[in-house]
Amino acid sequence: MMRPLMPWEKTDSANFTTFLNPALNAMNSMPELKSRGNRPLKMSFEEQLRALVWFHLEEHSSAQHLLQSLKEDDFAREHIAPVNGIEKSSFSEAINSRGLEQFIHVFENLQSQAAGLLPNAYKELGQLVGIDGSLIDGTLSMLWADYRKGSKKAKVHVGFDLNRSIPMKVYLTDGNGAERAFVSKILSKDQTGVLDRGYQCHELFDQWQENDQLFICRIKASTRKKVVSQHAIPANSIVFFDAMVLLGSAGINQSQRLLRLVGYEVDHVKYWIATNRYDLSAEQIAQAYKLRWNIENFFAWWKRHLKVYHLIARSAYGLMVQILSGLITYLLLAIFCHNKFQEKVSIRRVRQLRTLIENELRCWTIATENQHYKKEQNLQNVNAKT
Repeated sequence: MMRPLMPWEKTDSANFTTFLNPALNAMNSMPELKSRGNRPLKMSFEEQLRALVWFHLEEHSSAQHLLQSLKEDDFAREHIAPVNGIEKSSFSEAINSRGLEQFIHVFENLQSQAAGLLPNAYKELGQLVGIDGSLIDGTLSMLWADYRKGSKKAKVHVGFDLNRSIPMKVYLTDGNGAERAFVSKILSKDQTGVLDRGYQCHELFDQWQENDQLFICRIKASTRKKVVSQHAIPANSIVFFDAMVLLGSAGINQSQRLLRLVGYEVDHVKYWIATNRYDLSAEQIAQAYKLRWNIENFFAWWKRHLKVYHLIARSAYGLMVQILSGLITYLLLAIFCHNKFQEKVSIRRVRQLRTLIENELRCWTIATENQHYKKEQNLQNVNAKT
């Protein structure tokens, strides 16, 4: 919503400031963003960060929509846009060529803040990390984003903290980028990757075990299984299979290391889960895999309500900046919702935040109009006396 221009009074929003403060605090130890030439920066990193967070929070539909808001919206013009404004060419240059190192720093710092603040749900299951990739529709001018003939797509690979429901790591490739290679990059010691069938690879299962990396991965029901030993099955359980096995066909693609295979059934659908988590019960393995759907829900919510996939950059550099700003906005929302409501992120609370900001600015507008009216009255009185 566009608000009237009243240049004699500066707007402020305590709620927006509170919302943004964790990101501003993260900038304290950030490497400085410097101009690459003799020209001064048209847009500082803080202004770039504010603009992109505002883009996601207010659900702008395009870069043009955002730039119009920065020019015509009092709050955006006064507190988000650079002092002298920003033109389309300067904005595009900033997004596509500057600030990536700083955005990575702020994202990692915010993720650390959120991880220390939010409750650790499912603690008994250990630290669970959902790993998945999501395609981003591109344009034909994005020559780097190979997918198929006549179509360009990029792919974002995300590690998602399932215990706290927040993103923790992110990588960007073209649409054909392989997903399995990022498991080892995303997982840290004592973290368990929770993976869908697309990550099934018996050679990688061996490699992950050799590297002491933990995983819970659904496999295809048709996969060959050589049972070496079986575990007892609890009565009246959804679990129907629990054994140590070798997967695949001997001499072709059979795994070299034994692993645990758990089978369970929910709503007439059978799930086969390969894992090297021997400390959990079979039903806990089933519960941990069920939590993987939280990353799917995150992708859907993130796309729909923060407009992350509405492209404002075409280069790989600029798109990574945009993706990071979307993740930063989500982390800010997670911290805000926890501090203010002791809740997880929800569209209800996001709308409430937007309304709080709007209401503060409406109150400011009314007060400023009254002040302007009083000034006019005083001027009329002075003129009457003369």
